[in-house]
Amino acid sequence: MALLAGMGPMGLGAIDYAIHCDRKPGLLVVTDIDDERLKRAALVHTIEDARKNGVNLKYINTLHMTDPSAHLKEITGGKGFDDVFVFAPVKQVVEQADRILGFNGCLNFFAGPEDPNFSALFNFYNVHYAFTHIVGTSGGNTDDMKEALDLMAAGRINPAVMVTHIGGLDAVIDTTMRLPDIPGGKKLIYTNISMELTAIEDFAMKGESDPFFKQLAGIVKNNGRIWCGEAEAFVMKHGTPI
Repeated sequence: MALLAGMGPMGLGAIDYAIHCDRKPGLLVVTDIDDERLKRAALVHTIEDARKNGVNLKYINTLHMTDPSAHLKEITGGKGFDDVFVFAPVKQVVEQADRILGFNGCLNFFAGPEDPNFSALFNFYNVHYAFTHIVGTSGGNTDDMKEALDLMAAGRINPAVMVTHIGGLDAVIDTTMRLPDIPGGKKLIYTNISMELTAIEDFAMKGESDPFFKQLAGIVKNNGRIWCGEAEAFVMKHGTPI
């Protein structure tokens, strides 16, 4: 399985699920073009944890590769991937996904494009002779939701890795207006708290002058830099009410 442009919140969730679900890929390759995003993913979904669960996980930056498709396919011994997920509506990424499909491979176009005329080339020779095919999914049904909740309750997956920013009710308007320009993943809002939207990675910096963020930074650091119940309880108890 390959997850292309898989460093967004949905990509991180997909990595978590692929490692910890009942039917796992033997090889899981995740690509992006940003080293910092790849480093964070490797911290929250480690290669060691994947190995313990029978998954050979590889994080790859394809930005400076002359022929990333050839490199990715080479990882499979030239056979190609059974499943390729596209997490960004980018023509080059879609076409790359098509090129690395193996026999009877499925391209899952997860990313929903805003442009109604968005298109990309697709190899129809392989559709006919190699049985490659494409599906588009960005959601799930009730059974999917039940499975997700069961996995969360059992501690097998952790959706908190998707959260990169914390804020209060008074941050909602500005956050909503600027959402496309704010990097990172999910923005978690506490509606009974007054707090500007703050990236988790900025807690320590703010903590240099604010005791609230200093303590919060320590809590999150002890949890692998991931938002957690202890951090939430601290915000609920010590945050400024609104």
